[in-house]
Amino acid sequence: MQDYHKLQVWQKSHQLTLRVYRVTTAFPKSEVFGITGQMRRAAASIEMNIAEGCGRDSAAELARFLRIALGSASELECQTEIARDLGYLTQGEAADWLAHATEIKRMLTGLLKRLKTEN
Repeated sequence: MQDYHKLQVWQKSHQLTLRVYRVTTAFPKSEVFGITGQMRRAAASIEMNIAEGCGRDSAAELARFLRIALGSASELECQTEIARDLGYLTQGEAADWLAHATEIKRMLTGLLKRLKTEN
């Protein structure tokens, strides 16, 4: 078991989640149960799965949750493109979110590779 707060990938995913929550407050109210909710859940899922994996007692379980976090990051990328194309996000906001999601995915992949070589 390790402290997820110390992982830079968790810190970055937490910051991305906060951004997603703040910006989506301006989305149309009709999207509360649509893209707004989906984006918030996907973003939060990244950091929550990292945290849950760190709370498990084996590297294999941690790896499983990191892979789920990777999937959530990919989901957020797709949702970001949809929100951008609908005009809910500016090009700049979307580019920023996509860059952060890509960085998080790279970090998760690196952590997964490190886990694999340690075992």
